[in-house]
Amino acid sequence: MNHHLVRATEAETLTGDPGALIELLADTGTTGGALTANRTVFRTGADGAPPHFHTKASELFFVLDGELEVLLGEDVVVLKKGDLLVVPPRTPHAFGAVEGKEADVLFVFAPAMGRFDYYRLLDRVHRGETEPKEIGASQERFDNHYVDSPEWRKARSH
Repeated sequence: MNHHLVRATEAETLTGDPGALIELLADTGTTGGALTANRTVFRTGADGAPPHFHTKASELFFVLDGELEVLLGEDVVVLKKGDLLVVPPRTPHAFGAVEGKEADVLFVFAPAMGRFDYYRLLDRVHRGETEPKEIGASQERFDNHYVDSPEWRKARSH
């Protein structure tokens, strides 16, 4: 693998989600399959991903600033600035900014999962350019398998 450098001014930023900005940093093609990375800034109390799991990759969360509420299996935990969490494959998880707080989070998937097209799909859904059902239809392609979580519904019912 050759090195991969992304300057802050060069990262593709997706702005369609009214609750978050997503910066695309590294994907499978640029890392030789080693990892995928993005940075997401969640607005105050904004929801992130609903409960889901991945079958192949572990997902790392590193909170750069703010507070992130995370479903981890059947538990809900709060990550604060400087906290790191690694979610192994097949573990249901979800996340969103804590009510009244923003969250700035670095996400890394290893081994790499082609994620940029998934984030672009979400962006198109938020912009009304495609139907939300396209996300459900993409579960196998992007290894996002959605699940129900009463714990998460309870935690996020502000």
